[in-house]
Amino acid sequence: MTMAKKKTVFTSRQIFIPIAALLLLALFNLAVDPSFFKITLGRNSAGDPVLTGYLMTILDYGSEVAILAIGMTLVTAACGGQDISVGAAVAIAGSVILRVLVGIGGDGTLQAPILVGFLAACAVSMLFGAFNGVLVAVFRIQPMVATLILYTAGRSIAAWINNNELPIVTDKSFTYFGGFIPGIPIPTPFFLAVVCIALALLVLRYTTLGLYTQAVGINASSSRLNGLNPAFIKWLSFVILGLCVAVVGLIKTSRLSTINYSVIAKDIEMDAILAVALGGNVLSGGKFNIMASIVGAYVIQFLTTTLYKFNVSSDALPAYKAVVVILLVVLSAPAVKDKLMGLAKKQKGVG
Repeated sequence: MTMAKKKTVFTSRQIFIPIAALLLLALFNLAVDPSFFKITLGRNSAGDPVLTGYLMTILDYGSEVAILAIGMTLVTAACGGQDISVGAAVAIAGSVILRVLVGIGGDGTLQAPILVGFLAACAVSMLFGAFNGVLVAVFRIQPMVATLILYTAGRSIAAWINNNELPIVTDKSFTYFGGFIPGIPIPTPFFLAVVCIALALLVLRYTTLGLYTQAVGINASSSRLNGLNPAFIKWLSFVILGLCVAVVGLIKTSRLSTINYSVIAKDIEMDAILAVALGGNVLSGGKFNIMASIVGAYVIQFLTTTLYKFNVSSDALPAYKAVVVILLVVLSAPAVKDKLMGLAKKQKGVG
């Protein structure tokens, strides 16, 4: 019984990494400016009651990263690498949605149901995810190199889909997905994130996907000898990430009812990768924790919002995030872990 409890405590420590970071950021803002946590009930331009404040901003925009972190965690665990094309893929997904909904040269009125546009984006995003998956799983190209193709060409493809035009959706209902549903003061992206998280946890709980992904990430050769198909598992992880990309594409285009091909979801791949790293997941593949990555995603948005609050230039944000990446990589290095464990044992011995 005691051994089981010790094992449970040990395996649950991973999620404390992002939780500790979240608490540090919260304490910092509480000490510097307690008004950071103020939430007020106001009204948006449509006259609907909405909650506003820095925390609501974190909940709103952090949900986009949380959705992407689900797929990015699976890709990292199965392939031992990261997909750097998700920002460009979001642009493609958003462009597909607008093309289906209003077409080229349309007057902004809906020519098809929003659901049809979203399903089309899902199909296209999963197709591009499958393309990346084939390069990684079949041709055994390193994930970051394989996804560099779409990273480079993706935004041009997105612009080509709509003939380089910027279509605008005038239907008010389209804005609900990236804004607020009338009568509900909490941002809709948060609810979309909750649905995606719930589905991911259910799949991992009631299927063998999580076990197979972890097995392939730890040792693909051994998993093959045990009857698994490592190539299929790796390919499937990219397809699932493509589905997550489609959801974020819907949110992004809904926010403005249009698209800016060069700016939409810019650098969001870095936030998604950083969320996975902050969640304590092994970036070389293997063991993973979806919930830790999701908490990490909201921590990243917490950091971003904090930096914006202190008037840090948007151009300088990647530099601050890069520092976080360096710290995480160093702390997760085996040599550093062994050193810290040694110090902890010494402290226990002294105590």
